[in-house]
Amino acid sequence: MRDAGRLPSWLTRPLPDPRQTGGVRRVLESQRLNTVCDEARCPNRAECFARGTATFMILGDTCTRDCAFCSVRHGRPGAPDPDEPRRVAAAADELGLDFVVVTSVTRDDLPDGGAGHFAATVRALLSSGSSVEVEVLVPDFQGEGRPLETVLDSGLSVLGHNIETVKRLYPDVRRGADYERSLRVLERAAERSPGVAVKSALMLGLGETREEIESTLRDLKEAGVRIVCMGQYLSPTRTHTAVSRFVPPEEFDDLKEFALGLGMDHVSAGPFVRSSYDAKAALQAARARARATE
Repeated sequence: MRDAGRLPSWLTRPLPDPRQTGGVRRVLESQRLNTVCDEARCPNRAECFARGTATFMILGDTCTRDCAFCSVRHGRPGAPDPDEPRRVAAAADELGLDFVVVTSVTRDDLPDGGAGHFAATVRALLSSGSSVEVEVLVPDFQGEGRPLETVLDSGLSVLGHNIETVKRLYPDVRRGADYERSLRVLERAAERSPGVAVKSALMLGLGETREEIESTLRDLKEAGVRIVCMGQYLSPTRTHTAVSRFVPPEEFDDLKEFALGLGMDHVSAGPFVRSSYDAKAALQAARARARATE
């Protein structure tokens, strides 16, 4: 697979003044916290940091899997830091966040996949004394139900698990993951906790067809997913999976209408959309649409 080449005009934009991001970075450094914004080289990180927000990445900075699209370090991670949940809550409080997104590296080395640490982080955020809602983006916990229940029972508002790509591309793009297993995670979450919004995300530009995208969206809807995000895949380095094509904004708009037509409560679709980008607004829009269709 070859890279799609030079970035098109819709994937270029001015960056915020670096001085506007300093406040978030100082908080992260003082609390010794990782973010998926930095570790995954998110194209929105400067914008989000300038707005005073970030997506916290817990359980270290080393993943036990090695997905071909992801720039997060792969290897043997260290033991979870039991003080990390408190530091995440302290950072969120210092930043004045009322909606917090927490994700993690995949920890297949832990008996519960890190579920207990997720739950402890959610509880620390909710007990901070301020009015906070929490969204988590979890790994598949190797398909085990009990770890998922541990996270769902922690008091969160949104449970996210990203399908990432279409089924055919899993062997090349998501080594160690399984399409059907990820669907089961989402389905179990929707059945187990109907009050929790279930969310997933899909990268485009990896070589998938329109028919495969539509099939994946149908699978997500049938699994109980209420919020879907679709964005352009951008290869973080030359050693990662190359971009097959750059999807134009009008195609994202068309796919958004298709997904809404399936009955999704909210769809975010566009070149720079990522699962945690504008997450609070996505949940609010999903709730409003759900109320309007009751």
